[in-house]
Amino acid sequence: MRLRYGRMLQDGLDGEHGIPRRRLAELARRFTEIQAEVRERRAAGEYGFMGLTEQAATVARITRFAEGLGQAYDHVLVLGIGGSALGARALLSALRRPGWNEWDDEGREFFPRLTILDNVDPTTVHAALQRIDPRRVLVNVSSKSGGTAETLAQYLVVRHWLEQALGAAASRHFVFTTDPAKGALRELAGRDSIATLDVPPEVGGRFSVLSPVGLLPAALVGIDVAGLVAGARRAVDRAGEDDLLRNPAALYAALHWTADTGVGARIHVMMPYSDRLRDVAEWFRQLWAESLGKRVDRAGNVVHTGPTPVGAVGATDQHSQVQLLMEGPFDKAITFLTVEDAGADVPIPGRDGLPPELAYLAGKTLGALLRAEYQATSAALARMGRMNCTLSLPDLAPATLGELLMFFQIATGYAGAWYGVNPFDQPGVELGKQLTFAAMGRPGFEGPPVAEPASTDEA
Repeated sequence: MRLRYGRMLQDGLDGEHGIPRRRLAELARRFTEIQAEVRERRAAGEYGFMGLTEQAATVARITRFAEGLGQAYDHVLVLGIGGSALGARALLSALRRPGWNEWDDEGREFFPRLTILDNVDPTTVHAALQRIDPRRVLVNVSSKSGGTAETLAQYLVVRHWLEQALGAAASRHFVFTTDPAKGALRELAGRDSIATLDVPPEVGGRFSVLSPVGLLPAALVGIDVAGLVAGARRAVDRAGEDDLLRNPAALYAALHWTADTGVGARIHVMMPYSDRLRDVAEWFRQLWAESLGKRVDRAGNVVHTGPTPVGAVGATDQHSQVQLLMEGPFDKAITFLTVEDAGADVPIPGRDGLPPELAYLAGKTLGALLRAEYQATSAALARMGRMNCTLSLPDLAPATLGELLMFFQIATGYAGAWYGVNPFDQPGVELGKQLTFAAMGRPGFEGPPVAEPASTDEA
């Protein structure tokens, strides 16, 4: 995996916009302080996700479960939200063939279908339960805290659905991924003898994709989870480099922090040129936003800081967002994700008598067209003074994706240090949870009404 960042710099753009190259030396000098802080905080128990590269016993257990009991089912239903769902969806999209659930058994190599319910929209839940056979489904309930309102509500609905069809055997269709010692799911698992996998306490939900939260669903559909972890180890090893220019995750964080706080590019666009990485951009949005959007810094000063991540996909969004990126405000930095060997290509056939507007495509491939679209978009943005960088992946193998996901998590941890905020808490999210609990009448949570007051301010 390579980070190409020249077009984040003024001399790689129009000479006026972007980050002055001299800032690289300034950032490199300050990186000594940043690296020391990260190492100190990691030793104190933060950055726990980096330890997920050393979980051989967990990987072996997940693999045994997936190859044994897991294959007794032809559908896996994941109940979760946020970090308990986005990572699993990103793994499925990137590492299994497109349209996974639409293929027959042979097309899926006899691995199960996978459905992820990441919301409590009743129409979505109702439709899922209508099309899934309760006799053939394994339900993975995933919540680090074990007390997430949406996930517990999903569980109660699905539990009732299974009991109606299976009676007392319903509990054998569940596996919980949750805290090893506390929470409602842990209590239910002990009472009903439900199989469980532990989310390490030191790993936050949005950093849990390479924990059992993401690895179990991945293994159940035949993804090489050992390969994912091996690739993640490469990213951790590279993050040990003390030279900023040789530490890509730290450099990515430093450049985007500078783009935000020094150049006014407060919107960070993640734009893969691969449909299979579309959900990685969705996963990144939560990681970047929830980690860096903070009211106070570590010293308690009110800062209201944080970039706004936006997802896009090439070449689709060349026909929607790129007009804004090209000619709108200079408030965006774009990251392109490209894949050198996508694993498949489609030739564009020719026909006799084609007009020139079509004939030039004959004999090319869709892959070549997609690459040309990316190259042209990046170059055009640069000519217009728009900062962009590229993460180039050699392929979409499990090890490559594991490295990419760990890269982004490490970059987020470094960005927290550059911003001076705690990237591992989410007090704004917690307030919303508490108000939800109060509105739904959960004992121990009281507060003012959360419903919008009666008002004439309506249209």
